[in-house]
Amino acid sequence: MDLPWHQYMMGLLYILAGLNHFRQPRLYLKIIPPYFKNPKLLNQLSGLTEIILGILVCIEPTSIFAAWGIIILLIAVFPANYYMYQNENASLGLPKWLRLLRLPLQLILIYWAYSYIPYITYA
Repeated sequence: MDLPWHQYMMGLLYILAGLNHFRQPRLYLKIIPPYFKNPKLLNQLSGLTEIILGILVCIEPTSIFAAWGIIILLIAVFPANYYMYQNENASLGLPKWLRLLRLPLQLILIYWAYSYIPYITYA
């Protein structure tokens, strides 16, 4: 296990977040925009994807693949975060300023995942 400790922390974060999709599905169903069909399935798929990617990012041979997967996942769920920001019914009781802060947080999480993708240099 030669990965940095913070990469394992990232993995644990996504595993716990993914499990929460199944523990408290109403929270996630509430923030899925109505133009997406079958929100229950989307919630389950995103939760399962978070769990799988959280595990894979902690395994050295699959960590780069998982980091790219996390980036793609974060981009895919951005509409839910934006919908949560815009819609009071999807706010989960959070003030609007805090919901606004969640939007750039996605960029920070994307950068965090991207930091585990090695640079390829050609001599």
